[in-house]
Amino acid sequence: MGIAVAVLSAAVATQYARITIGYEFSVVHPSDGMIRFVALDNASDGSRVLRVRNNGTTATMNLSFGDIPKGMNKTYSAAFAIVNEEPFEVNITGVTVTGSESDAVRIWLHSDADTDATGDTSVMLWNGAALSGYWRLAAGNGDETDMDGAGTSTPWDTNDFIRYAAGTPTAVSGTDDFVWVQISIDTNDVAAKGDYTGTIEFQFEAQT
Repeated sequence: MGIAVAVLSAAVATQYARITIGYEFSVVHPSDGMIRFVALDNASDGSRVLRVRNNGTTATMNLSFGDIPKGMNKTYSAAFAIVNEEPFEVNITGVTVTGSESDAVRIWLHSDADTDATGDTSVMLWNGAALSGYWRLAAGNGDETDMDGAGTSTPWDTNDFIRYAAGTPTAVSGTDDFVWVQISIDTNDVAAKGDYTGTIEFQFEAQT
């Protein structure tokens, strides 16, 4: 009887199985994602500061600030809005600016699209060298055609291939599903004339 038990144990220990689990996801336009960027301000060329290039292929978002004279500080108080469509809160915890003359870039998250963020109830995330603060986006409603709950529509801009805010509601951290992003370009310390490029990366954090 002792030998029979030993053989049975060995048989159980050498069983194997395979299970296949499928997965799925969809790649969508940057204006239609669960965390999305919605344009507002226009640049000096008459197009949105935030616009999409190669809409028919890669649909790459780009910020175009235009020509800024040496010694000027050009500010867009609502370059765009960041909107949360997830069914839970999402924190914006940081931002990284890289590229040529990145120290000239200043970024604020703030409440009032029509007010300079330095006089607003703002959270500055990037001052050219250091990070500070964060912003809590309230849960969204999963509808890419609106923001601020359903209070403000975000229709499609057929020229710049991006959704834009049809109003300028006030954003409150932890209460509203969006925040305004102010961007300033200060050319006082830029060494020379020329074209400068870079990237801006926002970091998000959520607990579900």
